[in-house]
Amino acid sequence: MHTTRPFLSVVIPARNASHMLSRTLPGLIASELPRECWELIVVDDGSTDDTAVVAGAYADLVIRLTGHARGPGYARNRGVERARGECVVFFDADVLVRPDTLTRFAVLFAHEPTVAAAFGAYDDRPTEPGAVSQYRNLLHHFTHLSNAGEAHTFWAGCGAIRRHVFIEAGMYDEWRFPRPQIEDIELGHRIRALGHRILLSPSIQVTHLKRWTLSGMIKADFKDRGVPWARLLIERHVLLSITEQQAQTLNLRMVEKINTALVWLALTIGVAGAWLGSTPAIAGAFSLLLPLFWTNRPLYRLFRQHGGWGFALQVVPLHFLYYIVAGLSVLWGWLLANVVGEPRPHPTTEALSEIGLETWPPVPFDRKRPSTAIVLPNE
Repeated sequence: MHTTRPFLSVVIPARNASHMLSRTLPGLIASELPRECWELIVVDDGSTDDTAVVAGAYADLVIRLTGHARGPGYARNRGVERARGECVVFFDADVLVRPDTLTRFAVLFAHEPTVAAAFGAYDDRPTEPGAVSQYRNLLHHFTHLSNAGEAHTFWAGCGAIRRHVFIEAGMYDEWRFPRPQIEDIELGHRIRALGHRILLSPSIQVTHLKRWTLSGMIKADFKDRGVPWARLLIERHVLLSITEQQAQTLNLRMVEKINTALVWLALTIGVAGAWLGSTPAIAGAFSLLLPLFWTNRPLYRLFRQHGGWGFALQVVPLHFLYYIVAGLSVLWGWLLANVVGEPRPHPTTEALSEIGLETWPPVPFDRKRPSTAIVLPNE
C-alpha cells in the first residue's frame, strides 16, 4: 500500500472475473496518471475462480468477500470503506480504460471543485463482433454523447465521486439492490437531492468487453433495469411526470415515453389487423412507427456509419424491441409496486440486521436504520 495518500481510489467489484481482469487490469496499470496518484482496490464478491489471485498481481488491496454474492453495490461499499483517496473511481471488471481515462477524472475534479460526481461513456469501438453486442454498446455511447453536461443520474461502469459526498449520500443501497441493477442510478438521484452537481463527460471513455446475447439483453433490460427503475419511480410518484425538470432528473425524456407508447400502439393495432385480416389496420400500424424513425435518425445514422446499411437494418429491430421491453417493464413494475410493495432482502438478512449482528462481511445495511456494518479504519 502506498505510504502517501493518493488522490484517486479505483474500486472494481468482480465476481468470477479472472479471465476478464487479466485483460482489463494491465490496461489500467498502464494509465498515464502517475501511480503514486492513485490506488487500486479490487473487491472479490464471493468468486469461485481465481479472481482474487489475478487481482492480487495488480491491485494495492484485494478484499475477498466470502459466501454468496452480494452484488456490486455491496462490493463497492466495502471497497470505499478501505479507500484512502479524496475521490473514488468506479470501473466494472469488463471495461478497458484508455491511457488518459484516470487523468481526465483527476483533472476534472481538480479544476471543478463544485462537481461532486462525474461519469463517462463507452467508446464507439466495442470489441465483440455480434450485432447485439455492437448495438448495445453503440446505443450506450450515443445516449451519453447526446446528453453531455449536467446530469441527474450516475453510472458506475466508468464513474467517479468525491468520497465525502458518497458517504454523505448514504453509499450504494445494498439493501434494495442485492445484484447488478440500477444501484448507481438510484445513488445519483440521492446525490442530486442533496444539491450536488453531477457531470456527464463523454470525453472520458472506456471500451466495453462484454459479449451480449439477445436473451441476455432482454433479461437485463426487463429484470435488472426496467422493472426496478419503474418500481422506484412509481414509488416516488413521478414515473408519468411530464415536467421538464423531473424528466431531466429521471433521465426519462418525454420523446422516449412517446416512442414507447407508439411502439405498443402499433404492435396492438398490427396484431389485431393481422388477426382480422385488415390491411388498413396493418398499414396504420406501420405508419405509427414513422415518428420513431424521425426522432431516432441521429442514432440510426450512427449505426449506418459504423457498420453500413446492412448492420443498420439488422439492429434497428433490436431498438424497437428495446421499446417493447420498456413498456412491459413499466406494466410489471406498476403491478409489483402496487401489489407487492417495496423490495425486501432475504429474511435471514433482515433478521440479522434487526438484532444488530456485526460480522465480516457485514450484513447489508438498511439506509432507513443506523448501519450495523463494521467499517475498517483507513490505513
